[in-house]
Amino acid sequence: MDYWNGKRILLTGGAGFLGSHLMKKLVKERGINSSKIRLPRSSSCDLRFFENCKRAVKDIDIVIHLAARLGGIEYNRTHPGSLFYDNASMGLNILEAARQEGVKKILITGSVCAYPKNAPTPAKEEHLWLGYPEESKAAYGLAKKMILVQSQTYRAQFDFNSIYLLIANLYGPGDKFDQKESHVIPALIRKMTEAMEKRLKEVTLWGSGRDTRDFLYVKDAAEGILQAIENYDKPEPVNLASCREISIRSLSEIIKDYVGFAGEILWDTSRSEGQHRRLFDISRACREFDFNPETTLEEGLKETVKWYHERRTDP
Repeated sequence: MDYWNGKRILLTGGAGFLGSHLMKKLVKERGINSSKIRLPRSSSCDLRFFENCKRAVKDIDIVIHLAARLGGIEYNRTHPGSLFYDNASMGLNILEAARQEGVKKILITGSVCAYPKNAPTPAKEEHLWLGYPEESKAAYGLAKKMILVQSQTYRAQFDFNSIYLLIANLYGPGDKFDQKESHVIPALIRKMTEAMEKRLKEVTLWGSGRDTRDFLYVKDAAEGILQAIENYDKPEPVNLASCREISIRSLSEIIKDYVGFAGEILWDTSRSEGQHRRLFDISRACREFDFNPETTLEEGLKETVKWYHERRTDP
């Protein structure tokens, strides 16, 4: 609580999925007056333009940069150029503006999509530069990776306090459930729900279902970000993940059960499923700022399904 006393905060992406949960934690758990938190909106403050970033960081002590353009596998396949440019330009601009304006500390959120396609499992931070990312999300991952380079070089040349987190696949209440931009968990919840309501006998999912992922509950991610700001001041990137590997096939069966769909799951192996394995080592986060994700996948999925069903308006 003392750490945040009197500090003025810029939270980019504050209206988004992760940002909304982080905002609640800042106010309710860290006791920060909401008037001390600046939330630039893309409609009036496009961070792809440097002058907007300069105005956004003026008189700010801490910047938390969450703003990003992202989506699922299909969105990444059809919009790689936009994803690369938008994410790189936002990150490069906000970090340089923060440096110029004398911001005391900035936290940049990266993505585990930056890891090499064939990274060892579980992936550690030192594996980040062993190869090229998996092609389906390479543009997004590389854009985020370039900002890590900027973060580290600014610390080396300007002694600028910039830290960088690599965040695993997020899920939880408030996620995007639309068909074009949703990630795997909200996409599965929506698909199973609609199949149940239509009394379908089967649903078809992409890939073989054998690929694996490491999913992090959004509230645990938000807490990890705050712990890092409070306790971490080093150039090395840090993984935030659950450190639990689950196949999409197993995940689908769990969601099927929680949603209440009684039909059969079929697999379309002609469709892309992305990287085959993803699991991340979180020992650095545990050691450096006592990160400990508390929500099990089963608990988090129940909360996410409940949230979606309570707010769904398009059956």
